[in-house]
Amino acid sequence: MKFTDVKAMTKDQIKDEVLKLKKEQFNLRFQKATGQIENTARIRQIRRDIARLKTAAAQQAAAK
Repeated sequence: MKFTDVKAMTKDQIKDEVLKLKKEQFNLRFQKATGQIENTARIRQIRRDIARLKTAAAQQAAAK
C-alpha cells in the first residue's frame, strides 16, 4: 500500500482498513506460533501498512 493511496482515503475508510489489517496480523501471529506461516515478510508489511494508515489519519486530524 502506497502512502498516496492512503492520503486519498476518508477517515472511515482508514479506520476500516486498520481493523482489517489488525485481524490479518492477529491471524498471522497464530500461524507463526504454530509453524504454519508461509510468507513471513507479510507480518512486516502489515505492520508498516498500519503505521502508514495511522500516520495519514493523524495528519488529516491535524489539518482540520
